[in-house]
Amino acid sequence: MILAAEPGGIFNNAAQIWNHTFYWHSMTPGGGGEPDGDLETAIEQSFGSVDQFKQTFADKAKTLFGSGWTWLAIGSGGLEIVQTKDADLPLKHGQTALLTIDVWEHAYYLDYQNARPAYIETWLEQLVNWEFAAANLAKA
Repeated sequence: MILAAEPGGIFNNAAQIWNHTFYWHSMTPGGGGEPDGDLETAIEQSFGSVDQFKQTFADKAKTLFGSGWTWLAIGSGGLEIVQTKDADLPLKHGQTALLTIDVWEHAYYLDYQNARPAYIETWLEQLVNWEFAAANLAKA
């Protein structure tokens, strides 16, 4: 994917299409639970445990001020949790995205009103698509 170097109309539109498409793939009906295999090992090596990853990921998603995204990504130091604002995405910073949660208000307001933490908890417990994240890790 070729992105414009600086945010603007082309970048914002292309990146938001990419981000939202990636977000839909980051969820699955009957999702949640725990990752397994290489993804579980990588998460444990980077965060200490799957539970610690979930807590840190949720904290980052809860504390992102305004509109944006929280990502599990691979950077130069291994797995990391990345916050991006507006249309920004890990790809622009040389990182490989494994999964994302949309924390723009439109993603949760109808069901959760101002309760972003409840949306994030539900997303992690019932929707996260570990198979998609594992496939992205395998391709990285």
